Amino acid sequence: MSAPIERADGYHVLIIHEVDDYETWKAIFDDAATIRREAGEIAYQILAYDTDARHVVHFSRWTSLDAARAFFESPRLVEIRRVAGVRAPEFLYLNAIEAKIL
Repeated sequence: MSAPIERADGYHVLIIHEVDDYETWKAIFDDAATIRREAGEIAYQILAYDTDARHVVHFSRWTSLDAARAFFESPRLVEIRRVAGVRAPEFLYLNAIEAKIL
């Protein structure tokens, strides 16, 4: 018997970056919740490398990839990342295909 299928629709962004100081970054990230929501972010998860907590992974769901790109590429966000101590962010813009619970 197959497990129920979770909703697989939606648009996601996976960001991997190093931060100078996690606590500083997290405070700025939390302060930006309203502007992220207004820009189209629906939900997020924060993860870190098991070998280095300063390597942060931000996985988020968005209303559209266009909204996500516009937000993350905006001069305002570039400055927020600089102040937050973000280094070399890598952005992957993703379309959901399938999700299942096993």
